[in-house]
Amino acid sequence: ARGSGADADEQAFETVVYEGYGPGVVAVLVEALTDNRNRTAADVRQAFTKNDGNLGESGSVAWLFERKGVLLVGGSADEDELMLAAADAGAEDVEREESSFRVTSAPEDLHAVRAALEQAGIAIESSEATMLPKTNVSVEDEAVAKKVVRLMDALEENEDVQSVYANFDIPERV
Repeated sequence: ARGSGADADEQAFETVVYEGYGPGVVAVLVEALTDNRNRTAADVRQAFTKNDGNLGESGSVAWLFERKGVLLVGGSADEDELMLAAADAGAEDVEREESSFRVTSAPEDLHAVRAALEQAGIAIESSEATMLPKTNVSVEDEAVAKKVVRLMDALEENEDVQSVYANFDIPERV
């Protein structure tokens, strides 16, 4: 009865969003799915505190992110053909990233863009609706970079956390 949800002690899962700042003034947005809001809030707060971060108020960093559809296409694809197919399907941007292309769209257009690229014979490595930062914070100090990575790891290891988004950029040399 409990497994089917018919039990009187039915547990309701809810989505909770936590916002805060990590080391180096890095904005962090955490999406969690939990059956115990208090436990998850305490765990997320502890991860921020142990890693020189601060949990913020609702809305404190959400404005720094926007929901987008993102598709990754292998770098062997023809750039002109990719741009034409993506633009015809309603994609907003096509960017070259090292060995691949990143195609961004409105989240509601993600399916249509993916279908158009597949129809054009373009192989897609991955596609997802995600939160992209509007601006990035460059983390130049190695010690701060280590703290940021530790914070991200601590948050991602929490079993209630579904997604973690941040606006940091750590250069290769660091």
